[in-house]
Amino acid sequence: MIALTPDLINGLFEGFGGLMILNHCRALYNHKYVRGVSVVSTIFFFLWGIFNVYFYKHLNQPFSWWAGIFMMCCNFLYVYLLVYYVVTEEKDGLPV
Repeated sequence: MIALTPDLINGLFEGFGGLMILNHCRALYNHKYVRGVSVVSTIFFFLWGIFNVYFYKHLNQPFSWWAGIFMMCCNFLYVYLLVYYVVTEEKDGLPV
């Protein structure tokens, strides 16, 4: 039986959070326009994810570290898509 350590529980939350961010990416990719989302706030949480990866490594929390890597990559994809579609809208002369 796997022990539910704080590292494993946190890793599960981080991993599930990454899946939820991928859901945001899917919705954004399908709609192809940005409404009601702050790119700056999303960048903040991406940067926080980078710190979490550093932090978990130093706390020797492997599950949280791997899940943090996953969540950070998902956040990077989301930021990329947000910036891409905002720039595309501005280029096409659509109101952002």
